[in-house]
Amino acid sequence: MLRRSLFLLPFLFLAAACSPRTTPTPFRPPTAIPPTQPLPTTTPLPTLALPTLEPTLAVTPTEGTCTNELTFLDDLTVEDGTSFSPGAAIDKQWLVQNDGTCDWDATYGLKWVGGYTFGVAEEQPLFPARAGVQVTLRIVFTAPAEPGTYQTTWQAIDPDGNLFGDTVYMEIVVQ
Repeated sequence: MLRRSLFLLPFLFLAAACSPRTTPTPFRPPTAIPPTQPLPTTTPLPTLALPTLEPTLAVTPTEGTCTNELTFLDDLTVEDGTSFSPGAAIDKQWLVQNDGTCDWDATYGLKWVGGYTFGVAEEQPLFPARAGVQVTLRIVFTAPAEPGTYQTTWQAIDPDGNLFGDTVYMEIVVQ
């Protein structure tokens, strides 16, 4: 079998050498631009007249035209008459509602209006709130050093310094 393969091998080379060779056709770019057909003419579409719409504006309260109102709802922490040790931290929270039409932002505050300040600044930030929502007001006080009954009263203040709404207060006993 090996002999036969060796015998046929020269014929295969001869047949391959005698077969015509194909040469690749070189790319030749076109030398002329083919004529273009004119586009068919069309009649323009009629324009439609649309009705003119007036923009509608949503009415939102603006500064100066809205009203400020704060309604006290509940004491969330520290019921009146709760006893504390001298110097204790007192985390007081009140639940209130913004019943006005003004949104409260960083320019609103709570102002001390009576009693003891319990070691905090006389003006505290008022938690930002949209009109109509409930929020929790929170101040962390320090109990006085001397025994006794103490009260503090606070009221909301607008950006112009006007007090508004219900007052919120706390009354504690230091033993």
